Amino acid sequence: MSPRILVLADPLVEVMRKELNQPLSRNADFVGPFPSGAGAIFIDAAARLGGSTGCIGVVGLDAFGECVVTRLREDNVDTAYVRQVPGYTTGIAFVAYNDDGSRNFLFHLPQSAAALLGPEDVRPEYIVTADFLHITGSVLSISESARQACYKAVKLIKKKGGRVSFDPNIRPELLGASCVREIVEPVLEFCDLLLPSSSEAAMLTGDVDETAACHSLLARGISIVALKRGSQGSVVFTPKQRIEVPSLSVTEIDPTGAGDCYGGAFVVGLLEGWDLPRIARFANIAGALSVTRMGPMEGSPRRSEVMARMSS
Repeated sequence: MSPRILVLADPLVEVMRKELNQPLSRNADFVGPFPSGAGAIFIDAAARLGGSTGCIGVVGLDAFGECVVTRLREDNVDTAYVRQVPGYTTGIAFVAYNDDGSRNFLFHLPQSAAALLGPEDVRPEYIVTADFLHITGSVLSISESARQACYKAVKLIKKKGGRVSFDPNIRPELLGASCVREIVEPVLEFCDLLLPSSSEAAMLTGDVDETAACHSLLARGISIVALKRGSQGSVVFTPKQRIEVPSLSVTEIDPTGAGDCYGGAFVVGLLEGWDLPRIARFANIAGALSVTRMGPMEGSPRRSEVMARMSS
């Protein structure tokens, strides 16, 4: 059976400092590699939560590429359209954590195999069988060919009658320019579900107030804006509803990927046909549980774990 949820991904591995407040400029211990990449985390979470999933992307023909692909396969993500190419290394992100909750990233991504993603990787026969296509700002950021692949894919799935979810996931380390709106506009034009943080909503609209920003995004035709607020939970906006849902109280170990897990859960809930309050709670719990282990995918919960919390 063809996957119902597809993602154009930026597969990479993360290598992280073992201790807090260890700058990347100094000698100190690391732990990893952990499979990662915003799109890969999203699709792996959706698979673990019961979704029918597939991934499109490029990795190197190396051990790090095998690390990511193996993890996706183990979680029942279809990787038939993940290319493994010789001569390029799989993307790497080095991460340092600080005791104030901030993180510092050093990316080897624009120079990696992930940046080779292009329109030729977007096979119409694969795209049009899906119900949902997920795009992230990190993929839009890595190369012109990756952007064109995203633009092609959203047009194909919308023409077929499918839906598009978009997580801006805007990283200044990757963009380094004030061209964010120009880059994301061709995706926003076709977006059904937008998953921004408060700062991303402001960046996309110019509205400093997060509520005003979300209403501006709805006004352009986006059906659902799910505003991610970290430990404060989330607020879901539609033209007729505002649904505020608190987060789950957990001990945070590694926040990386929480928003991607939230997005994966949200799309799974939509395809289950649930009402929005139930979807928002499901997504909040999934996002919260994901931060409880070291590694971007390691805390990503199974469906049974989330459902147990839903009923408590």
